[in-house]
Amino acid sequence: MEANYYKTAAKILEQEAYSQEEIEKIEISLYFTNNEEIHEMNKAYRGIDRPTDVLSFAMDETIDEADFIAPVAGEDKHLLGDIIISTEKSDAQSEEYGHSKEREVLFLFSHGLLHLLGYDHQTPEEETVMIGKQEAALAALGFTR
Repeated sequence: MEANYYKTAAKILEQEAYSQEEIEKIEISLYFTNNEEIHEMNKAYRGIDRPTDVLSFAMDETIDEADFIAPVAGEDKHLLGDIIISTEKSDAQSEEYGHSKEREVLFLFSHGLLHLLGYDHQTPEEETVMIGKQEAALAALGFTR
């Protein structure tokens, strides 16, 4: 499934008008965990006392969706940030939504990536944009519900 993470990231970054050269200069840390550990992280960093499906931590909180993410001077890559996914949550959600585990993990990965790119879903309008971008990227790769 490793190749599908790259393809999913590339599709989302292409939607944001990144060139292939720019895409190849971006690095993302991806970590899989369980509900217990993601619960601890969610409580510690967000003040929410329950497990969640995905967390993301941007290395540069000043990025918004209009910014180009360039590598730091002297570096080959730009570390965008960390994406943490609970496999317990993603497995349960794939069952609940009636699609494959791979599709659910890629959906959560794309969600985290959009947060790293400065997107949020605090309003219904923002949520519509984020979900639309996630669904479009996955559909382009053949991952539909």
